[in-house]
Formats: sequence, structure tokens, C-alpha cells
Amino acid sequence: MIDFALDDRMEALREFLHGFAVDELRPRARAADVSGTVEPEVIARLGEMAGDRAAIVPSLRSDEGHDGPRSDGMVAVVGGEELAWGDAAMILNIPGPGLVGPSISSAGTPDQQRRFLAEIFDGAGPRFGALAVTEAQAGSDVSNLRTTAVRDGDEWVLNGTKVFCTNGARADVLVVNATIDPGAGRSGQRLFVVLKGTPGMAVGRIERKLGLTASETAELVFDGCRIPFDHIVGGEEALRPASGFKATLRAFDASRPGVAAMAIGIGRAAFDYVTEWSRTEIPRHARRRPFVEARLAATERDLAAARGLARRAAWMADNRIPNSKEASMAKASGPRAALRACVSAIEIMGPEGYSREHLVEKWFRDIKVYDIFEGTGQIQRVVIGRHILGRLD
Repeated sequence: MIDFALDDRMEALREFLHGFAVDELRPRARAADVSGTVEPEVIARLGEMAGDRAAIVPSLRSDEGHDGPRSDGMVAVVGGEELAWGDAAMILNIPGPGLVGPSISSAGTPDQQRRFLAEIFDGAGPRFGALAVTEAQAGSDVSNLRTTAVRDGDEWVLNGTKVFCTNGARADVLVVNATIDPGAGRSGQRLFVVLKGTPGMAVGRIERKLGLTASETAELVFDGCRIPFDHIVGGEEALRPASGFKATLRAFDASRPGVAAMAIGIGRAAFDYVTEWSRTEIPRHARRRPFVEARLAATERDLAAARGLARRAAWMADNRIPNSKEASMAKASGPRAALRACVSAIEIMGPEGYSREHLVEKWFRDIKVYDIFEGTGQIQRVVIGRHILGRLD
């Protein structure tokens, strides 16, 4: 029987990160939301926290050379939920590889994993990675992607524009999805590594957003951007016709459970907050008590179910079991359950829930994008259905 209860080392990690969320993130959440920025010293502390994680639980430090189950996926879902409970926008400012990590780890050669991740981990000061996939005309319709990569001797030349790239403007290492054959649809797409400062790459506008305002979201323009030939993720093997879009899908299979867990963290923040609020306010309104109890019960049930799906998908990834359907199930359910939790919190609190005196309205603004980025909920349900019917290529 598979048990997703946390073992001692993971529970120690969860407690450490929850304490960090309580002490460092939650008290700064409103100020970061209003200013749209995170103080440099907080970013530095986030970087220290990421390092402290390994110091607190030494067995989580590295899985390199280990043939048994890894822990990366479970760390992502446990840590993502706890830190997003503190503030989901601020934790997107954690220095580190971000979505570059799953992309290069799942599809890159051993040499690429050493070289490009070292660009982030071995540099001085906070350093970031970012994944550039989305285009204005090709959100969920990835077959309509127009950014091209043309081979020119020992180089690739990239041309195109990417939008809604988290940490794109400050990224030290970018992984860019581009096509080497525009007529081949998804099968022509490959991933490429672009380092900060590469000529031909420029930052466009920085987005102004409804939620997650303290997270940087950038437009990136590639105009004759030349990169070395060996910057194609996967090396020579990536040139095989069968590789296609699979590298990007593998990266999403690895990252989607963690994204779902972050959504669950936001929903749990709203649930915890309105539960405490109800303990003092609802006794004054006895007629509302059954309504509130029913809503809280439904919220806790939905969040618990979504958490189970996220942990299952992460466990499969850590045990090297294909988890594409399960990752989509987690991604489809977590944000929806969390959105319902935020809506319920506002409805229970009434006008107070809509006031900026409480963080509930912020969580409501923050949560919606989790049903959009890294594959919309609608697309996840298509993926799940095609797995069920055996129609997924």
C-alpha cells in the first residue's frame, strides 16, 4: 500500500518552511503586493532559505548518483504548499533554476546539466533561471508556435517573441522553446539554452497583472540571437525526428505537481484564515453557522483530495514512473480547489472578505493564474481524457 504521509525528514522540511513562511513571508505579503516588488534583502533571505533546506535535512541535499527513489518532486510539493501559504508571489523570487531545472534535468545531457545549472548555483549573488514557452498567438495551441531556431554552421540563430515569462528579465539562464521546422508542428520544436547577455536577446515590456504582482513577468524578444550549437537541450540526440515536443512535456510533468501544490497553499491560507475568523465572528450570527460549517467542510475535503493527487504525481516522478496523466490531474484539480476555497472565504466573510484589511482578497487575485499557466485547466482535462482513451501521442 502506498502511503503519502510525510516521513521524518520531509516533516522536518515542512516545519522549517512553514516557520519561514510565518516569520518572513506572511508579514511582508501586503507590502509586496502594493509595491509590486520584493526587497533585495528578502530575495537574499529567500536564497539563504533555499540553502538552509539542505542543511536542515541532510538527506535532501542531493540525489546525484542515487539509483533509488529521488526526493525532488516531493520536496517541490511539500515546500511549494508551505511557502505559498506564506506568499505565492514572493516565493517566485527565490533565486535558483526555477523551471530551467526540470527542463535541463529531464532532457539535457549530463554535460549540459553540469554546465548550465552551474551558471546558476556557482555564480555570485542571487541568480535565476526562466522558461520561455508562451507566445501571444500560441498559448495553449503550442503547434502554432512561431519562434524559430535555424542552424548556421556551429550556431543556432533564434528569432521570435516570448511573453509571460516569469523572471525572464533577470534570468541568467533561459530555456527557450523554438521550432527547427515550422511545417512540422509540435514535432519540430526543441529546447535551447540562452545565457544572459547574449547579443540578439532583449527584454520587452514587464507585465502589470491582476495578481502575483510582486512576481516579475516579462516579454522577451529574440532578433538574430546566436547561440552555440551545443545549446540545444539534449545535444545531438535532440535532432532526431521523434524527440519533438517531448522534452517540454517531460519538464511540465516534473513541474506541474509543484505548481498544483503552490495553488493548494494559497487555498489553504484562505481556509485557515476564514476558519479563525469564523470562530470569533460566526457565534454572533447563529443562523449562518450551518452554512459556514458546510462550506468549510467542503473546502477542507477538496484541498485534501487535491493534495493527495499532487503528492501521488510527485511520488511517481521521484520513483521514475511515467506520470503525465497524474501530473495533469494534479494541475487540473489543485487550482480549482484553491479557487473555490478563496471564493468561499470571501463569501463567508461578506464585505470584510472584499476589504484590503484582510489578505483574503489578495489570495483571490493570486490564485486565478494557477489555472492558466503551465497548461490551462481545460488543456489538462483534454490530456487526461486522451490518456484514458489512448489517443495521446
